Amino acid sequence: MKHILERLAERRAEAERGGGAQRIDAQHKRGKLTARERIELLLDHGSFEEFDMFVRHRATDFGMDKQHVPGDGVVTGWGTVNGRAVYVFSKDFTVFGGSLSETHARKINKVQDMALRNRAPIIGLYDSGGARIQEGVAALGGYGEVFQRNVLASGVIPQISVIMGPCAGGDVYSPAMTDFIFMVKDTSYMFVTGPDVIKTVTNEAVSAEGLGGASVHTVKSAVADGAYENDVEALLQMRRLIDFLPSSNTDEIPEWPTFDDAERCDASLDTLAPDNPNKPYDIKELINKTVDEGDFFEIQEAFARNIVTGFGRIEGRTVGFVANQPLVLAGVLDSDASRKAARFVRFCDCFNIPIVSFVDVPGFLPGIAQEYGGLIKHGAKLLFAYAEATAPKVTIIIRKAFGGAYDVMASKHLRGDINFAWPTAQIAVMGAKGAVEIIFRQDMDDPEKIAARTREYEERFLSPFIAAERGYIDEIIMPRATRKRVARALAMLRHKELENPWKKHDNIPL
Repeated sequence: MKHILERLAERRAEAERGGGAQRIDAQHKRGKLTARERIELLLDHGSFEEFDMFVRHRATDFGMDKQHVPGDGVVTGWGTVNGRAVYVFSKDFTVFGGSLSETHARKINKVQDMALRNRAPIIGLYDSGGARIQEGVAALGGYGEVFQRNVLASGVIPQISVIMGPCAGGDVYSPAMTDFIFMVKDTSYMFVTGPDVIKTVTNEAVSAEGLGGASVHTVKSAVADGAYENDVEALLQMRRLIDFLPSSNTDEIPEWPTFDDAERCDASLDTLAPDNPNKPYDIKELINKTVDEGDFFEIQEAFARNIVTGFGRIEGRTVGFVANQPLVLAGVLDSDASRKAARFVRFCDCFNIPIVSFVDVPGFLPGIAQEYGGLIKHGAKLLFAYAEATAPKVTIIIRKAFGGAYDVMASKHLRGDINFAWPTAQIAVMGAKGAVEIIFRQDMDDPEKIAARTREYEERFLSPFIAAERGYIDEIIMPRATRKRVARALAMLRHKELENPWKKHDNIPL
Protein backbone atom coordinates (compact mmCIF):
# COMPACT_ATOMS: atom_id res chain seq x y z
CA MET A 1 0.00 0.00 0.00
CA LYS A 2 2.81 2.37 0.86
CA HIS A 3 4.29 2.32 -2.64
CA ILE A 4 0.83 3.04 -4.12
CA LEU A 5 0.44 6.11 -1.91
CA GLU A 6 3.95 7.24 -2.82
CA ARG A 7 3.13 6.89 -6.50
CA LEU A 8 0.00 8.98 -6.01
CA ALA A 9 2.02 11.68 -4.27
CA GLU A 10 4.56 11.64 -7.12
CA ARG A 11 1.86 12.00 -9.76
CA ARG A 12 0.23 14.84 -7.85
CA ALA A 13 3.56 16.64 -7.55
CA GLU A 14 4.16 16.17 -11.28
CA ALA A 15 0.76 17.70 -12.10
CA GLU A 16 1.32 20.61 -9.72
CA ARG A 17 4.65 21.45 -11.39
CA GLY A 18 2.80 22.25 -14.64
CA GLY A 19 5.31 23.17 -17.31
CA GLY A 20 8.24 22.87 -14.91
CA ALA A 21 10.43 25.15 -12.81
CA GLN A 22 11.98 26.98 -15.78
CA ARG A 23 8.63 28.01 -17.23
CA ILE A 24 7.24 28.90 -13.80
CA ASP A 25 10.26 31.19 -13.28
CA ALA A 26 9.62 32.79 -16.67
CA GLN A 27 5.98 33.38 -15.65
CA HIS A 28 7.10 35.09 -12.44
CA LYS A 29 9.64 37.24 -14.32
CA ARG A 30 6.78 38.60 -16.43
CA GLY A 31 5.11 39.74 -13.20
CA LYS A 32 2.47 37.00 -13.41
CA LEU A 33 1.38 34.33 -10.97
CA THR A 34 0.95 30.70 -12.02
CA ALA A 35 -2.47 29.16 -12.57
CA ARG A 36 -2.44 27.45 -9.17
CA GLU A 37 -1.14 30.52 -7.32
CA ARG A 38 -4.01 32.52 -8.78
CA ILE A 39 -6.60 30.01 -7.58
CA GLU A 40 -5.02 29.92 -4.12
CA LEU A 41 -5.30 33.72 -3.88
CA LEU A 42 -8.83 33.87 -5.27
CA LEU A 43 -10.42 31.22 -3.05
CA ASP A 44 -10.58 30.85 0.70
CA HIS A 45 -7.40 29.22 2.00
CA GLY A 46 -7.54 25.44 1.77
CA SER A 47 -10.99 25.37 0.14
CA PHE A 48 -9.97 24.41 -3.41
CA GLU A 49 -11.11 21.00 -4.62
CA GLU A 50 -9.50 20.13 -7.95
CA PHE A 51 -11.00 18.07 -10.77
CA ASP A 52 -9.20 16.23 -13.58
CA MET A 53 -5.66 16.77 -12.32
CA PHE A 54 -4.39 13.82 -14.35
CA VAL A 55 -6.17 14.47 -17.66
CA ARG A 56 -3.89 14.33 -20.73
CA HIS A 57 -4.52 15.21 -24.36
CA ARG A 58 -5.02 12.47 -26.95
CA ALA A 59 -3.42 14.16 -29.96
CA THR A 60 -0.74 12.28 -31.90
CA ASP A 61 0.03 14.58 -34.86
CA PHE A 62 3.11 16.82 -35.08
CA GLY A 63 4.92 14.92 -32.33
CA MET A 64 2.24 15.58 -29.72
CA ASP A 65 2.21 11.87 -28.80
CA LYS A 66 5.58 12.50 -27.14
CA GLN A 67 4.47 15.61 -25.21
CA HIS A 68 2.16 15.00 -22.27
CA VAL A 69 1.68 17.12 -19.17
CA PRO A 70 -0.92 16.17 -16.53
CA GLY A 71 -3.83 18.62 -16.49
CA ASP A 72 -3.29 19.66 -20.12
CA GLY A 73 -2.90 23.37 -19.52
CA VAL A 74 -5.88 24.25 -17.33
CA VAL A 75 -6.57 23.83 -13.60
CA THR A 76 -10.26 23.31 -12.76
CA GLY A 77 -12.36 22.78 -9.66
CA TRP A 78 -14.36 24.57 -7.00
CA GLY A 79 -13.85 26.26 -3.65
CA THR A 80 -15.33 29.04 -1.59
CA VAL A 81 -15.11 32.84 -1.44
CA ASN A 82 -15.96 33.99 2.07
CA GLY A 83 -17.73 30.70 2.58
CA ARG A 84 -19.82 30.74 -0.64
CA ALA A 85 -19.27 28.11 -3.34
CA VAL A 86 -17.56 29.25 -6.56
CA TYR A 87 -16.37 27.21 -9.56
CA VAL A 88 -13.13 28.18 -11.25
CA PHE A 89 -10.86 27.32 -14.16
CA SER A 90 -7.40 28.80 -14.54
CA LYS A 91 -5.44 28.46 -17.75
CA ASP A 92 -1.81 27.47 -17.25
CA PHE A 93 0.49 29.34 -19.62
CA THR A 94 3.43 27.14 -18.60
CA VAL A 95 1.79 24.12 -20.30
CA PHE A 96 1.56 24.44 -24.11
CA GLY A 97 1.09 28.21 -23.66
CA GLY A 98 -2.29 27.57 -22.03
CA SER A 99 -3.63 26.60 -25.46
CA LEU A 100 -7.03 24.93 -25.68
CA SER A 101 -7.23 21.32 -26.80
CA GLU A 102 -10.18 18.95 -26.94
CA THR A 103 -9.48 17.56 -23.45
CA HIS A 104 -8.64 21.02 -22.08
CA ALA A 105 -12.09 22.18 -23.26
CA ARG A 106 -13.79 19.16 -21.69
CA LYS A 107 -12.27 20.02 -18.33
CA ILE A 108 -13.76 23.51 -18.61
CA ASN A 109 -17.10 22.05 -19.77
CA LYS A 110 -17.24 19.87 -16.66
CA VAL A 111 -16.97 22.80 -14.24
CA GLN A 112 -19.36 24.86 -16.39
CA ASP A 113 -21.95 22.06 -16.16
CA MET A 114 -21.39 21.65 -12.42
CA ALA A 115 -21.69 25.39 -11.79
CA LEU A 116 -24.99 25.53 -13.68
CA ARG A 117 -26.33 22.37 -12.06
CA ASN A 118 -25.38 23.51 -8.56
CA ARG A 119 -26.29 27.17 -9.09
CA ALA A 120 -22.98 28.80 -8.21
CA PRO A 121 -20.86 31.52 -9.92
CA ILE A 122 -18.02 30.53 -12.24
CA ILE A 123 -14.80 32.48 -12.68
CA GLY A 124 -12.41 31.95 -15.60
CA LEU A 125 -8.77 33.07 -15.30
CA TYR A 126 -7.33 33.48 -18.81
CA ASP A 127 -3.68 33.24 -19.81
CA SER A 128 -3.61 31.49 -23.16
CA GLY A 129 -2.29 31.67 -26.68
CA GLY A 130 -5.57 30.43 -28.18
CA ALA A 131 -6.45 27.13 -29.85
CA ARG A 132 -3.91 24.32 -29.95
CA ILE A 133 -3.06 24.35 -33.64
CA GLN A 134 -1.86 20.73 -33.63
CA GLU A 135 -5.43 19.53 -32.91
CA GLY A 136 -7.19 21.49 -35.65
CA VAL A 137 -10.96 21.14 -35.72
CA ALA A 138 -11.02 19.20 -32.44
CA ALA A 139 -9.82 22.33 -30.66
CA LEU A 140 -12.35 24.46 -32.51
CA GLY A 141 -15.08 22.05 -31.49
CA GLY A 142 -13.92 22.44 -27.90
CA TYR A 143 -14.39 26.20 -28.13
CA GLY A 144 -17.91 25.70 -29.45
CA GLU A 145 -18.78 23.50 -26.46
CA VAL A 146 -17.53 26.19 -24.07
CA PHE A 147 -19.46 28.93 -25.92
CA GLN A 148 -22.72 26.98 -25.82
CA ARG A 149 -22.47 26.60 -22.06
CA ASN A 150 -21.72 30.31 -21.65
CA VAL A 151 -25.00 31.08 -23.38
CA LEU A 152 -27.04 28.56 -21.37
CA ALA A 153 -25.61 29.89 -18.09
CA SER A 154 -26.20 33.54 -19.01
CA GLY A 155 -28.68 35.11 -16.63
CA VAL A 156 -28.77 31.95 -14.50
CA ILE A 157 -25.43 32.15 -12.66
CA PRO A 158 -22.87 34.98 -12.56
CA GLN A 159 -19.99 34.41 -15.00
CA ILE A 160 -16.79 36.40 -14.51
CA SER A 161 -13.68 36.44 -16.72
CA VAL A 162 -10.30 37.75 -15.60
CA ILE A 163 -7.75 38.25 -18.39
CA MET A 164 -4.30 37.78 -16.83
CA GLY A 165 -2.14 37.25 -19.89
CA PRO A 166 -2.70 36.79 -23.63
CA CYS A 167 -6.24 35.99 -24.75
CA ALA A 168 -6.46 35.63 -28.50
CA GLY A 169 -8.51 34.13 -31.30
CA GLY A 170 -11.34 31.87 -30.18
CA ASP A 171 -10.42 32.42 -26.53
CA VAL A 172 -11.86 35.96 -26.57
CA TYR A 173 -15.45 34.95 -27.33
CA SER A 174 -16.09 33.02 -24.14
CA PRO A 175 -15.19 36.03 -21.94
CA ALA A 176 -17.24 38.26 -24.24
CA MET A 177 -20.37 36.26 -23.35
CA THR A 178 -19.77 36.37 -19.61
CA ASP A 179 -21.20 39.04 -17.32
CA PHE A 180 -17.97 40.83 -16.45
CA ILE A 181 -14.45 40.99 -17.89
CA PHE A 182 -11.52 42.39 -15.92
CA MET A 183 -7.92 42.77 -17.07
CA VAL A 184 -4.46 43.26 -15.60
CA LYS A 185 -2.58 46.32 -16.80
CA ASP A 186 0.52 45.79 -18.97
CA THR A 187 0.44 41.96 -18.81
CA SER A 188 -2.93 41.11 -20.38
CA TYR A 189 -4.41 41.70 -23.81
CA MET A 190 -7.34 40.52 -25.92
CA PHE A 191 -7.79 40.47 -29.68
CA VAL A 192 -9.37 38.30 -32.36
CA THR A 193 -6.38 38.59 -34.71
CA GLY A 194 -2.90 39.50 -33.51
CA PRO A 195 -0.52 42.25 -34.61
CA ASP A 196 1.34 40.00 -37.07
CA VAL A 197 -1.83 38.99 -38.93
CA ILE A 198 -3.03 42.61 -39.03
CA LYS A 199 0.34 43.71 -40.41
CA THR A 200 0.09 41.10 -43.17
CA VAL A 201 -3.54 41.70 -44.10
CA THR A 202 -4.04 45.46 -43.64
CA ASN A 203 -0.43 46.68 -43.41
CA GLU A 204 -1.19 48.34 -40.07
CA ALA A 205 1.61 48.24 -37.51
CA VAL A 206 0.47 47.95 -33.89
CA SER A 207 1.77 46.40 -30.68
CA ALA A 208 -0.16 43.80 -28.66
CA GLU A 209 -0.77 46.42 -25.94
CA GLY A 210 -1.88 49.04 -28.46
CA LEU A 211 -4.20 46.55 -30.15
CA GLY A 212 -5.83 44.87 -27.19
CA GLY A 213 -4.34 45.99 -23.89
CA ALA A 214 -6.25 47.06 -20.80
CA SER A 215 -6.09 50.73 -21.78
CA VAL A 216 -7.85 49.92 -25.06
CA HIS A 217 -10.59 47.69 -23.71
CA THR A 218 -11.48 49.72 -20.62
CA VAL A 219 -11.49 53.14 -22.30
CA LYS A 220 -12.23 52.71 -26.01
CA SER A 221 -13.91 49.41 -26.84
CA ALA A 222 -15.76 48.81 -23.53
CA VAL A 223 -14.93 45.10 -23.86
CA ALA A 224 -13.52 45.09 -20.30
CA ASP A 225 -15.26 46.36 -17.16
CA GLY A 226 -12.11 47.30 -15.28
CA ALA A 227 -8.34 46.87 -15.03
CA TYR A 228 -6.00 46.36 -12.09
CA GLU A 229 -2.31 46.94 -11.50
CA ASN A 230 -1.31 43.30 -10.97
CA ASP A 231 -2.57 39.75 -10.49
CA VAL A 232 -2.90 40.10 -6.72
CA GLU A 233 -5.05 43.23 -6.83
CA ALA A 234 -7.25 41.77 -9.59
CA LEU A 235 -7.95 38.55 -7.67
CA LEU A 236 -8.65 40.32 -4.38
CA GLN A 237 -11.09 42.62 -6.17
CA MET A 238 -12.85 39.57 -7.64
CA ARG A 239 -13.38 38.29 -4.10
CA ARG A 240 -14.94 41.66 -3.30
CA LEU A 241 -17.17 41.53 -6.39
CA ILE A 242 -18.41 38.00 -5.61
CA ASP A 243 -19.57 39.26 -2.21
CA PHE A 244 -22.02 41.60 -4.00
CA LEU A 245 -23.53 38.94 -6.27
CA PRO A 246 -26.18 36.31 -5.59
CA SER A 247 -25.10 32.76 -6.41
CA SER A 248 -27.84 32.36 -9.03
CA ASN A 249 -31.05 33.88 -10.35
CA THR A 250 -33.08 31.90 -7.81
CA ASP A 251 -30.93 32.74 -4.79
CA GLU A 252 -31.47 35.63 -2.41
CA ILE A 253 -29.27 38.71 -2.62
CA PRO A 254 -26.29 38.40 -0.26
CA GLU A 255 -26.77 40.17 3.06
CA TRP A 256 -23.68 41.15 5.04
CA PRO A 257 -23.42 42.69 8.51
CA THR A 258 -23.31 46.49 8.50
CA PHE A 259 -22.72 49.08 11.17
CA ASP A 260 -24.16 51.92 9.08
CA ASP A 261 -27.52 53.21 10.31
CA ALA A 262 -30.18 52.98 7.59
CA GLU A 263 -31.81 56.12 9.07
CA ARG A 264 -28.61 58.13 8.76
CA CYS A 265 -29.04 61.62 7.31
CA ASP A 266 -26.25 63.70 5.79
CA ALA A 267 -26.75 67.47 5.93
CA SER A 268 -23.95 68.05 3.39
CA LEU A 269 -26.23 66.68 0.65
CA ASP A 270 -28.51 69.71 1.03
CA THR A 271 -25.85 71.77 -0.74
CA LEU A 272 -24.52 69.12 -3.17
CA ALA A 273 -26.46 70.40 -6.20
CA PRO A 274 -25.28 73.99 -6.94
CA ASP A 275 -27.82 76.81 -7.23
CA ASN A 276 -26.56 77.44 -10.76
CA PRO A 277 -28.11 74.62 -12.85
CA ASN A 278 -25.18 74.79 -15.28
CA LYS A 279 -22.56 74.18 -12.59
CA PRO A 280 -21.34 70.56 -12.26
CA TYR A 281 -20.87 68.44 -9.15
CA ASP A 282 -19.69 64.87 -8.53
CA ILE A 283 -22.57 62.37 -8.41
CA LYS A 284 -20.20 59.81 -6.84
CA GLU A 285 -20.28 61.88 -3.65
CA LEU A 286 -24.01 61.20 -3.44
CA ILE A 287 -23.53 57.49 -4.12
CA ASN A 288 -20.78 57.17 -1.50
CA LYS A 289 -22.89 58.98 1.09
CA THR A 290 -25.89 56.76 0.34
CA VAL A 291 -24.34 53.26 0.40
CA ASP A 292 -23.31 51.36 3.52
CA GLU A 293 -19.90 52.48 4.81
CA GLY A 294 -19.20 54.28 1.52
CA ASP A 295 -18.36 50.94 -0.13
CA PHE A 296 -19.04 51.24 -3.88
CA PHE A 297 -17.74 48.80 -6.53
CA GLU A 298 -17.79 50.70 -9.82
CA ILE A 299 -18.25 48.93 -13.15
CA GLN A 300 -16.67 50.36 -16.35
CA GLU A 301 -15.29 53.36 -14.49
CA ALA A 302 -13.06 54.47 -17.40
CA PHE A 303 -15.65 54.17 -20.18
CA ALA A 304 -18.57 56.56 -20.86
CA ARG A 305 -17.81 58.50 -17.69
CA ASN A 306 -20.92 60.63 -18.16
CA ILE A 307 -22.81 57.79 -16.49
CA VAL A 308 -21.81 55.85 -13.38
CA THR A 309 -22.70 52.20 -12.76
CA GLY A 310 -21.78 49.87 -9.93
CA PHE A 311 -22.73 47.96 -6.81
CA GLY A 312 -23.22 49.15 -3.25
CA ARG A 313 -25.22 47.97 -0.27
CA ILE A 314 -28.16 49.36 1.66
CA GLU A 315 -28.85 47.69 5.02
CA GLY A 316 -26.28 45.05 4.08
CA ARG A 317 -28.05 44.02 0.87
CA THR A 318 -26.67 44.52 -2.66
CA VAL A 319 -28.06 47.37 -4.78
CA GLY A 320 -27.14 48.34 -8.36
CA PHE A 321 -26.61 52.07 -8.90
CA VAL A 322 -27.00 53.97 -12.17
CA ALA A 323 -26.29 57.70 -12.04
CA ASN A 324 -25.80 60.50 -14.54
CA GLN A 325 -22.47 62.26 -13.93
CA PRO A 326 -22.71 66.08 -14.30
CA LEU A 327 -18.90 66.35 -14.19
CA VAL A 328 -18.61 64.75 -17.65
CA LEU A 329 -20.53 66.13 -20.64
CA ALA A 330 -23.02 67.58 -18.12
CA GLY A 331 -24.33 64.04 -17.56
CA VAL A 332 -25.86 63.85 -21.02
CA LEU A 333 -26.84 60.45 -22.45
CA ASP A 334 -24.92 59.41 -25.56
CA SER A 335 -24.51 56.10 -27.38
CA ASP A 336 -21.72 54.82 -25.13
CA ALA A 337 -23.44 55.80 -21.87
CA SER A 338 -26.70 54.21 -23.02
CA ARG A 339 -25.02 50.89 -23.90
CA LYS A 340 -23.03 50.85 -20.66
CA ALA A 341 -26.03 51.50 -18.45
CA ALA A 342 -28.36 49.19 -20.38
CA ARG A 343 -26.07 46.20 -19.95
CA PHE A 344 -25.68 46.93 -16.25
CA VAL A 345 -29.44 47.29 -15.72
CA ARG A 346 -30.06 44.00 -17.52
CA PHE A 347 -27.49 42.22 -15.36
CA CYS A 348 -29.12 43.53 -12.18
CA ASP A 349 -32.54 42.46 -13.42
CA CYS A 350 -31.29 38.94 -14.28
CA PHE A 351 -30.43 38.41 -10.62
CA ASN A 352 -33.22 40.54 -9.14
CA ILE A 353 -30.77 43.07 -7.72
CA PRO A 354 -32.66 46.32 -6.91
CA ILE A 355 -31.75 49.26 -9.14
CA VAL A 356 -31.36 52.77 -7.71
CA SER A 357 -31.11 55.54 -10.32
CA PHE A 358 -29.83 59.05 -9.57
CA VAL A 359 -31.01 61.32 -12.38
CA ASP A 360 -29.46 64.57 -13.55
CA VAL A 361 -29.69 64.45 -17.33
CA PRO A 362 -30.13 67.39 -19.73
CA GLY A 363 -31.12 65.05 -22.57
CA PHE A 364 -29.45 63.04 -25.32
CA LEU A 365 -26.24 64.31 -26.88
CA PRO A 366 -26.92 66.14 -30.16
CA GLY A 367 -24.57 65.88 -33.11
CA ILE A 368 -23.95 64.31 -36.50
CA ALA A 369 -21.53 61.71 -35.08
CA GLN A 370 -24.09 60.54 -32.54
CA GLU A 371 -26.90 60.24 -35.09
CA TYR A 372 -24.69 58.47 -37.63
CA GLY A 373 -23.45 56.22 -34.83
CA GLY A 374 -26.96 54.95 -34.08
CA LEU A 375 -27.88 57.01 -31.01
CA ILE A 376 -31.56 56.19 -31.58
CA LYS A 377 -31.02 52.45 -31.19
CA HIS A 378 -28.38 52.77 -28.49
CA GLY A 379 -30.63 55.07 -26.47
CA ALA A 380 -33.47 52.61 -26.98
CA LYS A 381 -31.33 49.88 -25.37
CA LEU A 382 -31.38 51.74 -22.06
CA LEU A 383 -35.08 52.50 -22.38
CA PHE A 384 -35.76 48.83 -23.17
CA ALA A 385 -33.62 47.61 -20.26
CA TYR A 386 -35.41 49.77 -17.69
CA ALA A 387 -38.87 49.02 -19.11
CA GLU A 388 -38.21 45.28 -19.19
CA ALA A 389 -36.77 45.11 -15.67
CA THR A 390 -38.98 43.57 -12.99
CA ALA A 391 -36.44 44.00 -10.15
CA PRO A 392 -37.23 46.74 -7.59
CA LYS A 393 -36.59 50.18 -9.10
CA VAL A 394 -36.10 53.35 -7.05
CA THR A 395 -35.43 56.61 -8.87
CA ILE A 396 -34.35 59.97 -7.44
CA ILE A 397 -34.30 63.03 -9.70
CA ILE A 398 -31.56 65.30 -8.36
CA ARG A 399 -31.68 68.17 -10.81
CA LYS A 400 -32.36 68.02 -14.56
CA ALA A 401 -34.62 65.45 -16.20
CA PHE A 402 -35.26 66.85 -19.66
CA GLY A 403 -36.89 65.43 -22.78
CA GLY A 404 -36.92 61.76 -23.66
CA ALA A 405 -34.05 61.23 -21.21
CA TYR A 406 -36.54 61.86 -18.37
CA ASP A 407 -38.63 58.92 -19.58
CA VAL A 408 -35.63 56.68 -20.20
CA MET A 409 -34.04 57.05 -16.75
CA ALA A 410 -36.39 54.69 -14.86
CA SER A 411 -39.35 57.06 -14.83
CA LYS A 412 -42.70 56.14 -13.32
CA HIS A 413 -43.91 55.48 -16.87
CA LEU A 414 -41.39 52.62 -17.21
CA ARG A 415 -42.79 50.92 -14.10
CA GLY A 416 -40.54 52.73 -11.63
CA ASP A 417 -41.70 51.50 -8.22
CA ILE A 418 -40.75 54.53 -6.14
CA ASN A 419 -39.86 57.82 -7.80
CA PHE A 420 -38.50 60.60 -5.59
CA ALA A 421 -37.27 64.07 -6.47
CA TRP A 422 -35.14 66.60 -4.65
CA PRO A 423 -36.59 70.14 -4.40
CA THR A 424 -33.90 71.14 -6.93
CA ALA A 425 -35.38 68.84 -9.60
CA GLN A 426 -36.35 70.28 -12.97
CA ILE A 427 -38.60 68.09 -15.12
CA ALA A 428 -39.61 69.30 -18.57
CA VAL A 429 -39.39 68.70 -22.29
CA MET A 430 -36.32 70.93 -22.33
CA GLY A 431 -34.59 73.67 -20.36
CA ALA A 432 -36.36 77.01 -19.86
CA LYS A 433 -34.08 79.00 -22.17
CA GLY A 434 -34.51 76.65 -25.14
CA ALA A 435 -38.25 76.32 -24.59
CA VAL A 436 -38.84 80.07 -24.38
CA GLU A 437 -36.78 80.72 -27.50
CA ILE A 438 -39.07 78.32 -29.41
CA ILE A 439 -42.44 79.26 -27.90
CA PHE A 440 -41.87 83.02 -27.84
CA ARG A 441 -39.69 83.41 -30.91
CA GLN A 442 -41.49 86.66 -31.74
CA ASP A 443 -40.19 88.28 -28.53
CA MET A 444 -36.52 87.45 -29.09
CA ASP A 445 -35.66 91.12 -29.69
CA ASP A 446 -36.92 92.11 -26.24
CA PRO A 447 -34.53 90.77 -23.52
CA GLU A 448 -36.82 91.86 -20.68
CA LYS A 449 -39.78 89.97 -22.11
CA ILE A 450 -37.67 86.88 -22.69
CA ALA A 451 -36.35 87.02 -19.12
CA ALA A 452 -39.91 87.29 -17.76
CA ARG A 453 -41.10 84.44 -19.97
CA THR A 454 -38.16 82.30 -18.82
CA ARG A 455 -39.00 82.86 -15.14
CA GLU A 456 -42.65 82.05 -15.89
CA TYR A 457 -41.69 78.82 -17.67
CA GLU A 458 -39.43 77.76 -14.82
CA GLU A 459 -42.18 78.26 -12.25
CA ARG A 460 -44.93 76.62 -14.28
CA PHE A 461 -43.12 73.72 -15.95
CA LEU A 462 -39.72 73.01 -14.36
CA SER A 463 -40.88 72.63 -10.77
CA PRO A 464 -40.95 69.04 -9.44
CA PHE A 465 -44.35 69.82 -7.92
CA ILE A 466 -45.93 69.72 -11.38
CA ALA A 467 -44.86 66.07 -11.81
CA ALA A 468 -45.81 65.35 -8.20
CA GLU A 469 -49.31 66.72 -8.80
CA ARG A 470 -49.78 64.15 -11.56
CA GLY A 471 -48.39 61.29 -9.45
CA TYR A 472 -45.29 60.88 -11.63
CA ILE A 473 -43.22 61.69 -8.54
CA ASP A 474 -44.22 59.86 -5.36
CA GLU A 475 -42.58 62.30 -2.97
CA ILE A 476 -40.32 65.34 -2.96
CA ILE A 477 -37.69 64.60 -0.35
CA MET A 478 -35.00 66.46 1.54
CA PRO A 479 -31.58 65.71 0.02
CA ARG A 480 -30.14 64.92 3.46
CA ALA A 481 -32.70 62.12 3.86
CA THR A 482 -31.83 60.33 0.60
CA ARG A 483 -30.28 57.26 2.24
CA LYS A 484 -33.14 56.90 4.71
CA ARG A 485 -35.83 57.19 2.04
CA VAL A 486 -34.06 54.80 -0.35
CA ALA A 487 -33.55 52.26 2.45
CA ARG A 488 -37.22 52.40 3.41
CA ALA A 489 -38.31 52.07 -0.22
CA LEU A 490 -36.09 49.04 -0.77
CA ALA A 491 -37.32 47.43 2.44
CA MET A 492 -40.90 47.90 1.25
CA LEU A 493 -40.05 46.40 -2.17
CA ARG A 494 -38.17 43.39 -0.79
CA HIS A 495 -40.94 40.95 -1.69
CA LYS A 496 -42.06 42.64 -4.91
CA GLU A 497 -43.52 40.31 -7.54
CA LEU A 498 -43.93 41.35 -11.15
CA GLU A 499 -43.89 39.21 -14.29
CA ASN A 500 -43.64 40.18 -17.93
CA PRO A 501 -45.90 38.48 -20.51
CA TRP A 502 -44.64 35.05 -21.56
CA LYS A 503 -42.24 35.09 -24.49
CA LYS A 504 -39.50 32.88 -25.83
CA HIS A 505 -37.17 35.86 -25.40
CA ASP A 506 -37.29 39.57 -26.13
CA ASN A 507 -35.81 41.31 -29.14
CA ILE A 508 -33.84 44.17 -27.56
CA PRO A 509 -32.58 46.71 -30.16
CA LEU A 510 -29.01 45.40 -30.29
